[in-house]
Amino acid sequence: MRESKLCNFVCKIDKLTAEDASTFKEKIGDDYHVNMILDNLPLALKGDRWVALGFPIGYKQKFSESGKENEKYYIFNHLAFEVLYHSDAETGTSRVVGFHVVPYSVHHRYEGQWDPAKPRFTTCNQNSKIYVTTTMPPQVVEEGEKIIFTYDVNFKESQIRWASRWDVYLSMSDAQIHWFSIVNSLMIVLFLSGMVAMIMMRTLYRDIAQYNELETQEEAQEETGWKLVHGDVFRPPMHAGLLCVYVGSGVQFFGMALTTMVFALLGFLSPSNRGGLMTAMLLLWVLMGLFAGYSSARLYKMFKGAEWKKITVKTAFMFPGAVFVVFFLLNALIWGEKSSGAVPFGTMFALVFLWFGISVPLVFVGSYIGFKKPAIEDPVRTNKIPRQVPEQAWYMQPIFCILIGGILPFGAVFIELFFILTSIWLNQFYYIFGFLFMVFLILIITCAEITIVLCYFQLCSEDYHWWWRSYLTAGSSALYLFLYAAFYYFTKLEITKFVSGLLYFGYMLIISYGFFVLTGTIGFYACFWFVRKIYASVKID
Repeated sequence: MRESKLCNFVCKIDKLTAEDASTFKEKIGDDYHVNMILDNLPLALKGDRWVALGFPIGYKQKFSESGKENEKYYIFNHLAFEVLYHSDAETGTSRVVGFHVVPYSVHHRYEGQWDPAKPRFTTCNQNSKIYVTTTMPPQVVEEGEKIIFTYDVNFKESQIRWASRWDVYLSMSDAQIHWFSIVNSLMIVLFLSGMVAMIMMRTLYRDIAQYNELETQEEAQEETGWKLVHGDVFRPPMHAGLLCVYVGSGVQFFGMALTTMVFALLGFLSPSNRGGLMTAMLLLWVLMGLFAGYSSARLYKMFKGAEWKKITVKTAFMFPGAVFVVFFLLNALIWGEKSSGAVPFGTMFALVFLWFGISVPLVFVGSYIGFKKPAIEDPVRTNKIPRQVPEQAWYMQPIFCILIGGILPFGAVFIELFFILTSIWLNQFYYIFGFLFMVFLILIITCAEITIVLCYFQLCSEDYHWWWRSYLTAGSSALYLFLYAAFYYFTKLEITKFVSGLLYFGYMLIISYGFFVLTGTIGFYACFWFVRKIYASVKID
């Protein structure tokens, strides 16, 4: 600490084998980076802005030889580290506040016999203060080459305080784009809110007043619109149990997302705490199992279901099970590639323990409490015989409405999504949780409003199958998310290997599935509230 040294010898490759030379060339060609950490600070490439994490393994240069285009590969075998420290006058100690590097490629030369204990380099020297520069001949990567690795370390006092040492990594260069994203999303919200307000105030108010004034039987027989389906609107849907399971999983996901964002917003989950965000999300997911069980059991009891234990088991295993299977298969692929990025077996076991040992029992506890409570009463009675649904216009067909419904929620978040994908796949820090929280709130409002609008139009055309449709309308935004991920893959990422591509689409599939249950549940509960509200306000004999 605080002891600057020039030209430290690390190691020497006497003769580069053909296999090693080929591996180095491949890694340099694929733009692989070396990442290092000093006192929990990631190594930054020294430049105008310290945002590039790590340094490239090397570089390649094209040259023409007798009319032919050739490429030569060079390796960065000398690193000039700069360690910034902040001194504390009271205690006389210092703390590391910066870790930067300038990589060099240099063909090292030395005098006399090679002595690993005290090599006498002519290309860099501590005693004669000879520094490695970019003008020196670079180290080429070819079979049979001798490569010597060295480094300099320079300690430099800095005014940066310990508390703000991460600022350089998190400097926000694109605040304007984020504000544009928020304004774009708010426009969508205002447009939708206007529509919802118009439906609520004018149309619904008029409908309710009109329906409540229909005194005579003849007038009542001629009525049209949403009041006509009052005897069927609360009829349990097909596959009601599955809907309860998905709503329960959505509540669990929503609870996790909201709580994680609030903690991140308050500064508890800084990117400087490596892996903190992922750990918090997993623990919150496990704890939210209580709410998953409760909400699925409440809904199931309203549908007059009797097999609550079966629904509880499905809630505990269906969504996490599907995610775990995909995750396990992807991890098996990484294991197969002998990558250090694979999740160790011990961690896998810990995840399974969290799921079976804590999450599943909590889902059962939640279900038990939910099923013990009295069932939610419907505001209107359901008829014995189901009413026939009249033939619908092409634009009221389920598929069309569901696909249209997902566009606006996706439109509200897609700019922020670009930054999230960049931080996940291009090794950058994502810490703008304030913006993310605003976008999340906008997403909730958008999902709720679009579902209410489409649900109202559906009921007006006397189609009372709204349960699943409300879930799928908002949930279809996940389809657009996955398509956008595919677009991002082909336009922004340069992934050539099959396994890497498979990993990308596998993880994006998990994220899209999570987004589906989240948005679907928001849409479902908004619609559920709306339908109960409007049918509770009309007088029905």
